[in-house]
Amino acid sequence: MSHRHLFARALGHVLLLPLLLAALIPTAAQARELIFGHGATEETAYHLSAERFKQLLEEKTDGELTVSIYSNSVLGHETEMFEQQTAGALDLSIVNPGLISEFSHTASIFSIPFLYRDLDHWRHVLDGQPGQVIAERIEDETGVKVLAYYGGSTRQIVSTRPLESLDDLQGMKLRTNPTRPIITAWAALGTQPTVMAYKEVYTGLQLGAIDGLLNEAEWIYRMRFHEVAPYIGLSGHDITVRLLTISDDTWDSLSPDEQQAVQAAADESEQYARDLQIRLDKESRDKLKEEGATFYPMDRERMQQIVAKPLGKVIDDMGLRDLYELIINTD
Repeated sequence: MSHRHLFARALGHVLLLPLLLAALIPTAAQARELIFGHGATEETAYHLSAERFKQLLEEKTDGELTVSIYSNSVLGHETEMFEQQTAGALDLSIVNPGLISEFSHTASIFSIPFLYRDLDHWRHVLDGQPGQVIAERIEDETGVKVLAYYGGSTRQIVSTRPLESLDDLQGMKLRTNPTRPIITAWAALGTQPTVMAYKEVYTGLQLGAIDGLLNEAEWIYRMRFHEVAPYIGLSGHDITVRLLTISDDTWDSLSPDEQQAVQAAADESEQYARDLQIRLDKESRDKLKEEGATFYPMDRERMQQIVAKPLGKVIDDMGLRDLYELIINTD
């Protein structure tokens, strides 16, 4: 064989080698990117929990599934991002269920005050049959799958005036979310429920447009509400729930192994998210005390008695009685 033929054969082998290696070794171009949007800033539990999910999923799939996180509502408000998920235009998000009642009737269950006895009950509800039923119904109504339940902060009353007894709630202009169960309950307790954009609350407290709001310690501290409303009533009327969600279109496009990895990452990040939220809640209470906030114990049992009848009518009118009973009867 001539030198020319030997050289051509050798050159052919050299050119073929990269093609063989490319076929054997997965490249970064073969990885699939999932887009994850949320509405909070980078130092919050929202973002840290999203980062944990990303880390877990990329580890479990050896980088074959990657996650790009877009924080601070750059992809839209939470409601808008959820709507994108219903259309299959966004893969993942963290959602406040109180904001998606127009898409999911079932999600309204989480807006009912005094739903949980304590944190243990809250966990049993979300991790047990009620949580499973709620997740299935939300998916049926929206085409968005609930992967996990984040949350764990306890909501309290923040006030510009002392809260030494329930009588101090009378006539209070209280900023609330515009959901029927919340408005009904707080009106029954003597307040004047007032709708106001969250970003306007600090100024509203300063100017007297509102006398108080309902919030958890972490956000009272982050938003500096205690500077203008230093009295905090420990009503414990709600424990936050945040939904880690994935579009059904995205879920159905994943292989069984990928689905298993996504769910496993969600389950592990769920525990991280809850532990983080509960810790931040306690730390924020301590910081609020250090900065001069005054805490008042509230007669929670009496509050529940006052709201029971009007709230019960709303629960029936909204067709949520079966879910409500399932929750309150959970051990």
